[in-house]
Amino acid sequence: MRFTILLLIIILIIVFIVWNATLFGYRDKNVAPLTVDESKTFCDEAKSIIKTTPGNKQAILLVHGFPSTPSVYHYSAERFHEAGLDVYAPLLPGFGTDPKQFAHTTFTQWFDYLCRYYENLRNEYETLYVLGISMGGMMTLKLGETYCQSTLSPDKLVTIAAPVVYNSVRDGIITDWKQYITRTLGLFTPSIGAHVVKGNPKGEDGNEYWFGYGGLFIRPGMSLVHAMKSVRRDLGKITCPLFSIHDVNDQTVPFKNLKIIEKEQRSSDFHILETEMGNYNHSRHALLLYRSIQQSLTDTILEFLLEKETTDHAQT
Repeated sequence: MRFTILLLIIILIIVFIVWNATLFGYRDKNVAPLTVDESKTFCDEAKSIIKTTPGNKQAILLVHGFPSTPSVYHYSAERFHEAGLDVYAPLLPGFGTDPKQFAHTTFTQWFDYLCRYYENLRNEYETLYVLGISMGGMMTLKLGETYCQSTLSPDKLVTIAAPVVYNSVRDGIITDWKQYITRTLGLFTPSIGAHVVKGNPKGEDGNEYWFGYGGLFIRPGMSLVHAMKSVRRDLGKITCPLFSIHDVNDQTVPFKNLKIIEKEQRSSDFHILETEMGNYNHSRHALLLYRSIQQSLTDTILEFLLEKETTDHAQT
């Protein structure tokens, strides 16, 4: 009897871990298309950044991360515009407004909005580039997977600190052990300690200019982690030019994600850049936000984007 009870407990523990860790059977419940009302943003810095020149036929779409806002592009957006590109850094739905409402939105809804935004730009511009940081980088990869082999293909893609794996013992990547109980927590609450962050007073090197949400977003985070599976699975569908960047000491998205992207993408013109920042009071993650690297990194990105001739599977 005692052995049977012990065996049952072990089985239940294994099922609990597998159910949480693999997200087996998970589906986004909220999938209805969303819109963005920027009159409800919690501050001006959280709003979309749009810089255009009449008659221009070249543009870049900048995609922010989770749970960030377009403010991460306040420097590079200006640089891209000065280089002759129209710039669009949209605020994704649910972000930059009310964190409690955001807790009930999903990756499906964010990416659906981004696809509609992208298709409108693709039909308007002769040349269109896409750049994303963190979740925005992951979304950039997914845009490539969705459109690279179609008539709506982006001209070039750039990802910075893009995650394609969250926790994977097989890949040696553990981003956060809390994932192993997150699904269970999500049965009871969508978020814990959700609040607005209007700048980071303890930050440095530009990290103080970060605007977004703070707290633990259980259900939106679970939706994001689940979406990583399909993004990784479809990396081979990326055939357009791709430049992937990651800092070796990134404390938010493990560096090994870059190596997975490098190995599994199928871009005809792939470039990679491994940065190694010094000892700063930030996570070395949102690289275009940091004053110590944003100028040189933006220069390098512009060189890739505006280069007319490329070589097969080039690395830089």
